[in-house]
Amino acid sequence: MRDLFLCEGDGPSSASMTARLIVGLPLGIVTGRADHMTRITGSGRSCSRLSVVPAIVSRMGELVERVDERDRVLGVVDRAEAECRRWTHRIATTICRDPTGRILVLRRADRHPRFPGRYDVMVGGAVNVGESYEDAAARELAEELGAGVPVRFLFTFLCRDGVSPVWFGVHEAVITEPSVPDPSEIAWHAWLTELELREVVDRWPFVPGGREALRRYLAFGNADRPAAG
Repeated sequence: MRDLFLCEGDGPSSASMTARLIVGLPLGIVTGRADHMTRITGSGRSCSRLSVVPAIVSRMGELVERVDERDRVLGVVDRAEAECRRWTHRIATTICRDPTGRILVLRRADRHPRFPGRYDVMVGGAVNVGESYEDAAARELAEELGAGVPVRFLFTFLCRDGVSPVWFGVHEAVITEPSVPDPSEIAWHAWLTELELREVVDRWPFVPGGREALRRYLAFGNADRPAAG
């Protein structure tokens, strides 16, 4: 039988009381303030500062996996709280090339919640709970660029320079058809050669993680890149 916890939140008001259900996910991560929790099934004893993963919450945000410095999963947290508390989590991204080898560079929408108006070479977003880097990268590529093409996993790296520390899973895709960017994510895009990108990456206001990913990507080399089509 699953244990149901009644959690006291930020104050004594009944509006702050939230029922949370243990669902077998890793423990040890507090996804919201939980100073006191009372088990209401089983023994009925009180539990002080017990950290649980919520499956039933009144206002649930985007859930991601919190990971350590070796990219090992610690538990499930709300992404907004992870960023606020600078908890490390996972982001899946794709660097896109066209059939001639040029690289896609984009400018984020002015109302983007993270680094609005900044330039980037990565299309991507947070990895969902239980999702692989590769599956997340393919999903984000379809959502943001309208491109339903295969992605090839290249490497991961831990980036500390940003909203919060994240593990980036970097992939590559060859785009052969016209793209249809999501205007809420991408305000502008163009295809640049490697030489052109090297010339602008330090002059244009790039997303910090995108700048580092590009340098690692170019250092990774061009060998064995997938052929277009």
